[in-house]
Amino acid sequence: MPHERLPRWLWVVGGCLLLILSILTPQAALAEGGTTPEAPDASTADHSKFPSLQGPFESPLEVTQACLECHNQAADQVMQTIHWTWEYQDPVSGKTLGKKHDINNFCVAVTSNWARCTSCHAGYGWKDAQFDFNDAQRVDCLVCHDTTGTYKKFPTAAGFPVSEPKEFPPGSGKIWTPPDLAYIAQHVGKSSRTTCGSCHFYGGGGDGVKHGDMDSSLAAPPKEVDVHMSPQGANMSCSDCHAKTAHQIGGSRYQGHPADPHGKDLPVSDGHPTTCQSCHGNAPMHNAKLNDHVDKVACQTCHIPAFARGGKPTKTWWDWSKAGDKTRGTNGVEKDENGWVVYHFKKGEFQWAENVIPTYAWWNGYLGSAVAGEKVTPDEDGVIYINRPHGQADEKDARIYPFKEFRGRQPYDPINNLLIIPHLFPFNQDDKSAYWKGLDWEKAFEVGMKTANLPYSGQYEWVETTMYWPITHMVAPAEQALQCNECHSRHSRLAGITGVYIPGRDYNNLLDSIGWGLSILALVGVVAHGGLRFIASKKS
Repeated sequence: MPHERLPRWLWVVGGCLLLILSILTPQAALAEGGTTPEAPDASTADHSKFPSLQGPFESPLEVTQACLECHNQAADQVMQTIHWTWEYQDPVSGKTLGKKHDINNFCVAVTSNWARCTSCHAGYGWKDAQFDFNDAQRVDCLVCHDTTGTYKKFPTAAGFPVSEPKEFPPGSGKIWTPPDLAYIAQHVGKSSRTTCGSCHFYGGGGDGVKHGDMDSSLAAPPKEVDVHMSPQGANMSCSDCHAKTAHQIGGSRYQGHPADPHGKDLPVSDGHPTTCQSCHGNAPMHNAKLNDHVDKVACQTCHIPAFARGGKPTKTWWDWSKAGDKTRGTNGVEKDENGWVVYHFKKGEFQWAENVIPTYAWWNGYLGSAVAGEKVTPDEDGVIYINRPHGQADEKDARIYPFKEFRGRQPYDPINNLLIIPHLFPFNQDDKSAYWKGLDWEKAFEVGMKTANLPYSGQYEWVETTMYWPITHMVAPAEQALQCNECHSRHSRLAGITGVYIPGRDYNNLLDSIGWGLSILALVGVVAHGGLRFIASKKS
């Protein structure tokens, strides 16, 4: 008997199903932990063949000029970004924030210390207040687009690489060699974890010092450290989440996005970074009860159980008041049993930690910052908060969010109520007013505040300060996410969270008594009912 011919509609439906499966299969593999293969280079240009990039180049400014011959809008775009201006207009407070103006409790402030701080500026030569922010040739193209791994800005050269071999730190035996500018220019490409990390991994003066969730381990982390950036995981780059338009990079610690009402909305093109919800949606778990948490708890709270997990410690305390003692340790430098520097005569005392449990707070996305010249006073505990998470339990967009809480002790003018800007790094070789040159706080404070055009009373004291840094990197594998009892218990990691009832953590003696009483009555009822049924069955 001949086979019956299948209906045409069945072929159509089957073909559609196969098409859908072919699209979803790579995503499913990724969700199960598969590795995303690197896409082949999609560039339509071979930079090694461009005549203008053959060199030789006498300075990196000449490389920029060559880049701009083709990319003639690039410098204008870069010069509108926070990476260039180090300024951010805060819509909430109305203040101008950014590294150019902020005070922090790490190296304190940029002003009067330009040549050291601007080694992480996306430009060349910002060594004083006269830097020309409109000079296009001073834009550094290579720091973001190098693919060779050989381009490095020198730590004290205002954004320039070395032009001749130089030892740094002095006496270390580490020699910095001039980069081959022509070779690097011929091998430029997209930004990467390594290029972004060349600055962001080393914020605060060293590897992992500032952020806690960003250090050099993220250049190629194991999956246990970060599922997104690991080559064994999604192998994502920074720009996969930090959406970019005309060199404007989304993402800001001043204004974050703990809540995202849009849910899945890739590709993101509104200038904001991709949120967790942009990929995973607002109901990402298979368990409905777990999804009930998303309107109060940020994804990061459960999925980043600790930070500084990649083998690099993060700094948790910095006491400038102890600086100046060259007799401590070896030549004024002490290390602990782990080899971590815990005292340096130029900088004071430090504390470090690994696998740090975050501090949790309600956050609606606004953090803000104190700026140079802003009057601040210590609270009743003698602490000045340089920034602080804003948000309450009853705010629609607020979530319980993880932070690195960084504490320190730094100089303060009690007469003018100002945090003092110390002049740390010398303007030139003859400048002995810089603290790192002369170890004289009086001179350093006077010059630092004068350079910033701020009043200084001549009196100072040391005040404790606190800063908060949002934790959003180092996402752990799902099986390492927080378990229920880590929050739902009497002395849990959420013990300091107010404004919300957390079962297992919170209790009321009267309600507990009523609950136990009802439970006992229910148990008695069950036993009595069962007993009566048993007796009745025997009689029958």
